[in-house]
Amino acid sequence: MKVLHLGIVGVAIAATMVLGQGNQEAANLTREGIEASKAKDWDKAITAFRRAAQLDQHYAPNLASALQQRATVYVSQKKFQEAIADCSEALKIKSDEADIYERRAYAEMQLNDYNQAIKLSPQEAKYYQVRALIYQNKGNFKAALADTEKTLQLDPSNADAQSRKRFLDVKLHGAPTPVPMPSGPIRNPNVPPAAAGAGTPAPGKQ
Repeated sequence: MKVLHLGIVGVAIAATMVLGQGNQEAANLTREGIEASKAKDWDKAITAFRRAAQLDQHYAPNLASALQQRATVYVSQKKFQEAIADCSEALKIKSDEADIYERRAYAEMQLNDYNQAIKLSPQEAKYYQVRALIYQNKGNFKAALADTEKTLQLDPSNADAQSRKRFLDVKLHGAPTPVPMPSGPIRNPNVPPAAAGAGTPAPGKQ
């Protein structure tokens, strides 16, 4: 994989182009993000750039650059799932950036080893959890759901898998059908019909 060169310089240049334009709060947040980038505090930088982009879309490229930087760090730490998530978010901003696709593909290639890991340790929930994300990113929701359900079988309290299963269920089956409701009052089965109608004359006995 190519070394990411845009780094702090890329973020700073992109920010300089729009500082002083538009929303002042967004500009302040961008300055905060630049300072965090200089310190390589990518979590803080991304938080600041994301808030700036929400206020003014002119600042969105800074967020994409910072996400790529953090993805590179994640890859170096072998946190491939997190790297893929950051690249995917960056692509929502820069969908025509081939370099981001390459970086995500590289992380996904490392994750292909999870097939072998599952063969060797089929009772390890985290392997299915990560492979489910790979399938989801590729649009293979059926396979993603199968791995997510296997994750929950092995680790029922896994919050990420629970959330992913809800998402995939909707993707595959649409919104759940509402529970049908009765059209009128339901008769109490514990009250005999005569008692239930006490005070009301029986037909023909006016």
